[in-house]
Amino acid sequence: MKDIRHQSLSHDPIHGYIPFTSAGERKQDPFGRQPASSRAAAEALHDRAALAGARAAAKGGPPAGESEPPPCERDFIDHPWLQRLRHIHQLQTAWWVFPTAEHTRFQHVLGAMHLASRAADALYDSLREVCPDAPSRGYVESLLRLAGLLHDVGHGPFGHFFDEHFLADFGLTHETLGGAIIRHFFADAIIRIRGNPFSRLTPLESLDPEHIVFLITRPREEAPADSPLWLRLLRCLFSGLYTIDNMDFVLRDAYMSGYSPKAFDVERLLHYSMFTEKGLTIHERGLSALIRFISVRAELFRAIYFHRTVRAIDLALEDLFRESKSYLFPGNPLDHLDEYCELTESSLLVDVARWRRHPDEQLRKLGERWQELLSRRVRWKMVCERTIFFAPGQSERSSIFSDRETFERALRAALPAACRDIPLKVDTARHVHRPGTRAPAGRQNFLYDPLTREIRSLDDREIFRRIAISFRVCRVYALDHEHDRALAAAVDQLSGAGCEDDPTNM
Repeated sequence: MKDIRHQSLSHDPIHGYIPFTSAGERKQDPFGRQPASSRAAAEALHDRAALAGARAAAKGGPPAGESEPPPCERDFIDHPWLQRLRHIHQLQTAWWVFPTAEHTRFQHVLGAMHLASRAADALYDSLREVCPDAPSRGYVESLLRLAGLLHDVGHGPFGHFFDEHFLADFGLTHETLGGAIIRHFFADAIIRIRGNPFSRLTPLESLDPEHIVFLITRPREEAPADSPLWLRLLRCLFSGLYTIDNMDFVLRDAYMSGYSPKAFDVERLLHYSMFTEKGLTIHERGLSALIRFISVRAELFRAIYFHRTVRAIDLALEDLFRESKSYLFPGNPLDHLDEYCELTESSLLVDVARWRRHPDEQLRKLGERWQELLSRRVRWKMVCERTIFFAPGQSERSSIFSDRETFERALRAALPAACRDIPLKVDTARHVHRPGTRAPAGRQNFLYDPLTREIRSLDDREIFRRIAISFRVCRVYALDHEHDRALAAAVDQLSGAGCEDDPTNM
């Protein structure tokens, strides 16, 4: 009989009902929460978690002496670090342009957790075939579900914008910061998790928090030699071409923005997927579903994430953030984790809205400029736009569109002298269709050829080779439209538009 008492459901417009484990009322906090903000405290907690994990493994179960039920998924969902994600929009600043796209990262991580179980159901058998030493399905599925739930825990206000314009100052990304948060606040509870709605860990198994940190962090170099193959294969589900992260956000963002009620066929994509010794592999019959997914994800970047007004808002936010960030947060988030937990878009936007009445003149002026953004008075007007695609083997770095500074210098040099010094902004928003095969993240997905029964590179199929490696949406913004013609002509000159036509109709 199903153990209904220890399960709950959350309804989702994308996936329907999402089940998760629940323990009912508790007398004690399963996380043993207490204030701690320093790196030293985080390291001490990590050491204690590792020791507890070793003891649990030796005894064949969770640490002895527990009078309360072990932690469950609801405990993680209700944790302040997860509830905080209710106040960080999934679409960064696009919700200012697409009124229905008000969904948050909280809904997204629940969806990623749900897709983790669907992926485990489709892929676990093939994982065991390739890796006989892989843990039980209960371990793998619980690991994937918690990694999906926690993969965005390090995000700050405005998501990836905050990575680029704040966390980068300290050599951090939301993934590396998320790893520190997991070690600091969640490690002890992760070790004591015993299962999920569909499967259970064996008595001798205990989840390793470091496995979750490994999964959610994008590979920047070859994986350590001592990391097991099964774990390296599972990371394909977080940093490969199609992942539990991007499959959810493509479905969710397309639906919530009004772009498409069903952007791609997730059932077909998972049905024709399997693990092989090389990586996450798709059967030839599923290749069309993969190409559809890659194409629709790229179109979402062009139509939604890189919408001209969204990027104009980002340009205004960039200027404001550069001058405001020292007032918004006291320093490196690793040194102020408790304060970072309270930093959300909701808290930030309320704070800056009050600045225009601040006695400090500088803050008052910044507050007036923030008020323009909050009132959606967008300063920069788009003049022209060109999309530049980079095919396999084509050097993106050598292009004048490879970065904003190079593009702006070349643009001003191509303008007539009379308008060479006008105020303008350029934008070169970049999307990677698929990582290059030389990149660490680019060697994770493969194709199964049923005729030869061989595992091949996806590039062996011309239909896949035709997909660009990346593209940049290159735009010029000005304060008015007085010089539109001259700016457009200069951009055409730089992009090579207007080349010789065919002599006859084709």
